[in-house]
Amino acid sequence: MSRQKTFVDKIRKRRSGSDLVSVKVIVASKTEKGTYRFNEKFVRVKDLNEVEKIVKGGYPQEH
Repeated sequence: MSRQKTFVDKIRKRRSGSDLVSVKVIVASKTEKGTYRFNEKFVRVKDLNEVEKIVKGGYPQEH
């Protein structure tokens, strides 16, 4: 017997409900001591072109 539902079908089903894409944003900031601190957060955006705006403007509010 073959599978009735493939992995690709599961992914397509999940994507069809929402047009938002999850993106991991990592921002590096220099501390007073001179070391770097990395803050990371997952953000959902409609288009990957919005990632540039997110990086320049800091963390956006959730959609």
